[in-house]
Amino acid sequence: MTPSQPEASPPVWRVEMHCHTYRSGDSLADPERLLATARRKKIDRLAITDHNTTAGALEVYALDPASVIVGEEIMTTEGELLAYYVQQEVPAGLSPEAAIRLLRDQGAVIGVSHPFDAVRKGAWGEASLRRILPLIDAIEILNARTWAGRPNRLAAKWAREAGLPGIAGSDAHAPFEIGMALTLLEPFRDGASLRLALRTARVTGRRSLPWVHLLSRYAAWTKQRSRFP
Repeated sequence: MTPSQPEASPPVWRVEMHCHTYRSGDSLADPERLLATARRKKIDRLAITDHNTTAGALEVYALDPASVIVGEEIMTTEGELLAYYVQQEVPAGLSPEAAIRLLRDQGAVIGVSHPFDAVRKGAWGEASLRRILPLIDAIEILNARTWAGRPNRLAAKWAREAGLPGIAGSDAHAPFEIGMALTLLEPFRDGASLRLALRTARVTGRRSLPWVHLLSRYAAWTKQRSRFP
């Protein structure tokens, strides 16, 4: 009798769930350099999540549709949402429930970004976050750009208590930041299969040095200056 062979473990993808292009007001990141960095760092999927627009994501997707997820980071009236497999851009300024409804209608996967990083815009109040927990798919528990470790730890605690998957992202605003924090997932192909893959998500990475925020300020200042010479 031939001894049975152990089952092979399913492949695991290294996924960057949160990064920005020059289409965000606080980034100058070039789409081709983002892709080149992701390839060099052996990142399997790259989610482009510009602030309140899918324009940058669509631009990067056109360059490499097999590796890019069209996403968006949406500022609601109470905090920021992260969305993946976005078919139609969702505007800023809606209530969380209204934004989530528009995303659900198009099959997008929905999370919240850096929910407790009160130093930055987009943090969530506890009452607001608790209200939308039944409506979302994941919580970002490792954001490389948080100013301290406590917001990530608190987000992880909330994810555990809510029974929601935790995800990680570099929140890159410059190409070299890509991959600072990654989500490890079984392969997926669309929103529905990503939602399934999130059930066994693991996170890896570390926080960036605080000076990376100066890059965002410089980008915003440069863009503001070019508008008003």
